[in-house]
Parts: sequence; structure tokens; C-alpha cells
Amino acid sequence: MGSCTPTSQPVTVVREFIDGERELQRRLELARWGLHPAWAKDKGPRPMNARMETIATNGMFRGPFSSGRAIVPMTSYYEWVEADDGGKDPYVIRHPEGKLLNAAGLTAARKAEDGEYWDVTFSIVTREARDAGGEVHDRMPVFLADEAVGEWLAPGKLEPERKDSLLAMINDVSTTVAAELETYAVDRKVNNVRTLDRTNPSLVEPLAAR
Repeated sequence: MGSCTPTSQPVTVVREFIDGERELQRRLELARWGLHPAWAKDKGPRPMNARMETIATNGMFRGPFSSGRAIVPMTSYYEWVEADDGGKDPYVIRHPEGKLLNAAGLTAARKAEDGEYWDVTFSIVTREARDAGGEVHDRMPVFLADEAVGEWLAPGKLEPERKDSLLAMINDVSTTVAAELETYAVDRKVNNVRTLDRTNPSLVEPLAAR
């Protein structure tokens, strides 16, 4: 995944599972952004974000937090700020060295209407902004260091006593990762979704670079 913007297009997520040989497997899957658990009504909410502070207690997220954790890889994401002219100025938040960012995610799966495949949906876990992005928005994704990914993805239902320690871990790790990120303004052309070419590398170039 490149920059993190709302889309109905499938997005790549990373999940772990135990296969028939009792071996741990990690794989890439396509999922749609907007969590939709099997028990939820078709016309019900499909949240794109889940607050870290309540994922263990909120009825929408308790199940996915317990047994549907995932990673949503991205290189950067956008935030917008209201401008004096009434428009919105876009900003990019990323690692200054272009490192891949591991956003904590929650997934849910339900059988598609034709019953031939599983429809996987997800939300990105967010926290209070602790990076330079805090200047443009009060929330940010929970990003995990590479060494914390395995603990977050570990398959199997979380026992109650494990939930607090896992939350404490992602809070500490994401605080450290957030401190490494940078924020800069980019061209407003990213605001026009009708003409947007998502493969255009200039979409994430700083304004000062042009």
C-alpha cells in the first residue's frame, strides 16, 4: 500500500494463521477498508479507524482485537488542514528514509453473498498523535517496529490477561516509531480523486522540492 487514503479498492494486509500441518504461516491478503464483522447489519457502520484506547472494550472491535489482528503496510499517509482560502492543504507523514510503516490493523471475515469466498474487511488502529503529524491532526495510525510485528500478529484468541500487556506494548512501540516520522506539505492535486493518478510519485513530493 502506498499513501493511506480512503478507498473502496482492495488493500493488502498481512495476517498469520496456523495451517493444517500446525505450522505458523504469514501471508498477504486483499481486504476492504471499513470493518464489517459477520454479525453486523449490511447497512450498519463500517469504521475505517479503531481507537487504541477502546479496542479491547468496544463491541465492534473486541472480537477482531482478540483474534483478527493484522498489519496494514504503507509507505506514507495523508492528513489535511483547513486553509485560509477555504480549501484544504494536504500533508504527507512518512519515515524520512522511506522505510515501510507497519500499521496495526483489525480484520473481520464473512462469507460473500455467493458463498464462494471470504470477504475480509479491516480498520486501522489509531492513537493520539505523537509525531510531527500532531501539528496537522490529533490522531495517527499505531505503527509498529519490525520486531513487534510478530507479537501483534500471533494467531489464536487472546486470553483476557494478555490484552493489557499487548496494548501496553503497542502503545510504547508506536510512541517510539512516531518520534521518527516527518510531516511536510504536498500539492493540492491529491485532493481531486477524479483525476488522481495514484501511481504518480510526485503526489508525495514536498512542495519545496518543486
